Amino acid sequence: MSENLDKSNVNEAGKSKSNDSEEGLEDAVEGADEALQKAIKSDSSSPQRVQRPHSSPPRFVTVEELLETARGVTNMALAHEIVVNGDFQIKPVELPENSLKKRVKEIVHKAFWDCLSVQLSEDPPAYDHAIKLVGEIKETLLSFLLPGHTRLRNQITEVLDLDLIKQEAENGALDISRLAEFIIGMMGTLCAPARDEEVKKLKDIKEIVPLFREIFSVLDLMKVDMANFAISSIRPHLMQQSVEYERKKFQEILERQPNSLDFVTQWLEEASEDLMTQKYKHALPVGGMAAGSGDMPRLSPVAVQNYAYLKLLKWDHLQRPFPETVLMDQSRFHELQLQLEQLTILGAVLLVTFSMAAPGISSQADFAEKLKMIVKILLTDMHLPSFHLKDVLTTIGEKVCLEVSSCLSLCGSSPFTTDKETVLKGQIQAVASPDDPIRRIMESRILTFLETYLASGHQKPLPTVPGGLSPVQRELEEVAIKFARLVNYNKMVFCPYYDAILSKILVRS
Repeated sequence: MSENLDKSNVNEAGKSKSNDSEEGLEDAVEGADEALQKAIKSDSSSPQRVQRPHSSPPRFVTVEELLETARGVTNMALAHEIVVNGDFQIKPVELPENSLKKRVKEIVHKAFWDCLSVQLSEDPPAYDHAIKLVGEIKETLLSFLLPGHTRLRNQITEVLDLDLIKQEAENGALDISRLAEFIIGMMGTLCAPARDEEVKKLKDIKEIVPLFREIFSVLDLMKVDMANFAISSIRPHLMQQSVEYERKKFQEILERQPNSLDFVTQWLEEASEDLMTQKYKHALPVGGMAAGSGDMPRLSPVAVQNYAYLKLLKWDHLQRPFPETVLMDQSRFHELQLQLEQLTILGAVLLVTFSMAAPGISSQADFAEKLKMIVKILLTDMHLPSFHLKDVLTTIGEKVCLEVSSCLSLCGSSPFTTDKETVLKGQIQAVASPDDPIRRIMESRILTFLETYLASGHQKPLPTVPGGLSPVQRELEEVAIKFARLVNYNKMVFCPYYDAILSKILVRS
């Protein structure tokens, strides 16, 4: 069932900053769109979607509407990626080997440089193409300058004066080598330290055509460096304005595609129903019940939202569509889900090991850390298709028993008996089953910890780690912080939509 959102209310909720700042952000993002969109990974892509439920009869849309919607999604995803991913950078485009695009590019480039070589070999040389290249280089160098670089701007404009260069060419007085030397020197002044070696190599090239070819190659790299510098410069501005910007862009999409909240509505409805009926009380933390005026408990909207976010950590990404408002972070939620699954297995193995071993062995920090690292290494490829958990747990059981026996021997404790080894190996192998009681306990406690952290408002210090999770406390807290950051940012952007949907869902509850 789908509920349409009152768009006017959402629009009012999104107007907390000035229009000027929103327009400035939009200009910054859209201006960088062409250069950056190829570098965005398909974080927002999702597996094959099921049939979308319609809240109203489908309508035909024009190509222009589709293109405008796609452009809005691209810009919103770009701003989101820059803000959320602190390591986001542009990478030089590398075409696949033997691809059609790469072959066409090589053929076209070869033809161009061959033509330039022929012109320069004429008697007298024809400099038409060469002068055009110098003009392109001039514009590129000027684009690297900041407003305060007046002296450098004057130098470039004076030395690379195209009118003067044309006159010198017509009179047979043009010295291409002198221009190339100036260009290389200016590139060395403007390039990032990481490009010093590439610029230095240009000085060793004596032939004009190969030199110009390499100059353009290095300039392309410098453009990428400049784009990344621009990203790092505008990131603080984006952080301040991105909430309003993303909400505005999503509202525009929603106005063109009114059913763009159908999966969000389903997601929140399920969370509400699960909390009310405690359907998954052994798999997900149940809480958030507030006393109502009647006999039935009343659900808190915040508790439903937090519970809904926890459900994303147990999502079936292959079979279920991801809610629209968290779609741009699907890959991040999926990565956290995989990390938590690995932590669940790791915690379960350590719990049964320390329970079976002699009392006090778990208190030896060095041994506990060593054992954890061994198990972590063996679980590294846990989510690859070629990974077989049952076989790996058999190996882990053998290795754990050896380590426990060695530790007991060094401590002078009673040796680890064969019967205990057999039991421990069996318990470790049993963890392979999702229905294993130890595994389910660890999963439940991990999700309880995350739910408590969300409910605490992400305050420091973090909540106390539930019993049995101490060996993986550091890893769990790192995941909790990443998870809370994603949730907090998503709430800031889309909370008006969630509130509007939940106000209708909870009235029916």
